[in-house]
Amino acid sequence: MIKEYLRPLEQPIDTDGNLFSILDDRAARTPDKSLVEYKDPKTGEWKSFTAVEFRDKVIALAKGLIARGVMPGDCVSVISKTRWEWTALDMAIMSIGALTVPVYETNSSVQVSTIFNDSNVKMAFAENDMQRDKIESVRDRCPDLGDVYVIDFGALDTIEEYGRTVTDAEFRERERAVRGTDLATIVYTSGSTGTPKGIELSHGNFLFITYSGVRSMPDIAMPEYARLWLFLPLAHVFARYMQFFCFAGNVTLGLSGNLKTILADFAAFKPTFILAVPRIFEKIYNAASQKAGAGLKGRVFAGATGVAREWSVAQQSGEPIPFWLGVRHAVYSKLVYKSIMQVFGGHVEYAVCGGAPLDKSIAHFFNGIGLPLLEGYGMTETCAPASVNPTSGYRIGTIGLPMQGTAVGIAEDGELCIKSPAVCVGYHNHPEITAQQIVDGWLHTGDLGSLDDDGFVTVTGRKKDLIITAGGKNVSPGELEASVMTSPVVNQCVVVGDRKPFIAAIIALDLAETNAWLESQGAAPCRDLAEASRNPIVHAEVERAVNQADELVSRAESIRKFEIVPDDFTEDNGLVTASMKARREAITERYRDLIDNVIYAGKR
Repeated sequence: MIKEYLRPLEQPIDTDGNLFSILDDRAARTPDKSLVEYKDPKTGEWKSFTAVEFRDKVIALAKGLIARGVMPGDCVSVISKTRWEWTALDMAIMSIGALTVPVYETNSSVQVSTIFNDSNVKMAFAENDMQRDKIESVRDRCPDLGDVYVIDFGALDTIEEYGRTVTDAEFRERERAVRGTDLATIVYTSGSTGTPKGIELSHGNFLFITYSGVRSMPDIAMPEYARLWLFLPLAHVFARYMQFFCFAGNVTLGLSGNLKTILADFAAFKPTFILAVPRIFEKIYNAASQKAGAGLKGRVFAGATGVAREWSVAQQSGEPIPFWLGVRHAVYSKLVYKSIMQVFGGHVEYAVCGGAPLDKSIAHFFNGIGLPLLEGYGMTETCAPASVNPTSGYRIGTIGLPMQGTAVGIAEDGELCIKSPAVCVGYHNHPEITAQQIVDGWLHTGDLGSLDDDGFVTVTGRKKDLIITAGGKNVSPGELEASVMTSPVVNQCVVVGDRKPFIAAIIALDLAETNAWLESQGAAPCRDLAEASRNPIVHAEVERAVNQADELVSRAESIRKFEIVPDDFTEDNGLVTASMKARREAITERYRDLIDNVIYAGKR
């Protein structure tokens, strides 16, 4: 490593235990406090579990799994949207030494059979009929698969009933036998750069990063009033980690997989912090802009936006806020910012953001209206978080400081490397990849980065995504793409240009948001993506976004041409992952003719 930084632990963390101990400890600390809250999908009524009630529910389910023959080391899969049953099953499975294997509800039947066979899944929980049918359609290809239960059809009640024959002593014997070195889960990557691989994560891995997270972010984890509304898919390790983080702190965890009701849920649940990917904040910003329109309200919003960003830049500089800027900021706080903050329920203090590059203009806007977006970084291989910005002294444009007890290094080729007790055990059934990716304890992330003297880390690109133009210029596309995607009409932006004379981009639109934006501009909506891709007003908006992005880089790195494609980028057509990251290689291959013959050869 040419540069390293280790953030020391304030006190040791015991990793020779199991994840159930986090829930057990919470039940002992705050037995009667609300721990898990949710909205009943049938009645719309809000319900909750106290810490003791939820722990007892987990124990009852664990007993049922024991009764059904689930043994230490067995793999049990959950295919469901985020809901309280997911969390309860997850804790129950791992509490008795079995392994949870999450599967995205959007995965195809072929992907299900691949994951089931790679990890030898013995039992599965499906959310509904559709997910069960998906499993049953490949059952003949999954020789190890036994019981399949449907959550919507009373699966948890069934498992609890089986568990009535198992004593508390039998459960505790199984639970106490689970140690930190035992595997807790196999999490399959979403596969943005190739075939998904199973990442083996142990109880000790998660215990370390959970308690490291609580100590690294006490302002978020420890207040008695802390509340998190979690809506990201629990099949993703980032959301899954946040369950344990909430249990280890004093946070009340709200769970829902329904993004359609997210704004109403924010208003009802009133979270104190939220966890989201950059796209969520881009959509909220664009929605606020469209709601303001193009008249007087639009001019007021534009002024408020400019002041918010100007104030944020001044705040980040560390110098005193200029007097008149402070006055204008205070005025807009009452006129504009307060109403935007109400979108999140009115009580949000911080937002933790990760999963993709965050455009600085979006970060400065939200920081300026009173919601710091604390950008962080992590991978499945690190049990999610490896670094995060502190609540005090955060630096926009960085991914923050390493978590306590975590070291970050920069290799000679600029690659970002991580060493931590949270680094995974390895890649399931792939010892050769494990040996290649984890060298002398250092996980090679595949990302390029830099490290300042204070320990703040910045991601500058991705090794595999690095574009080298015909002129020899190295271009990292992430910053350009993130900036273009702040446009209200753009769904995805993929920069191309490897071994080509200049940089270009493939643009995909979001039809619903494009039409909302068009109507806000006083223009007619489009019938479909094909019409939208030809619309001159839409083209002008995309051109504006591209020009804005180009201001961030040198001319040699700028986007010289772009093409708007009349297609939706979805997981079904293989152009994005389950976590909505663009599959660069798949997109480049699909539009090979457009790239070679239209963009670079000028043929139509």
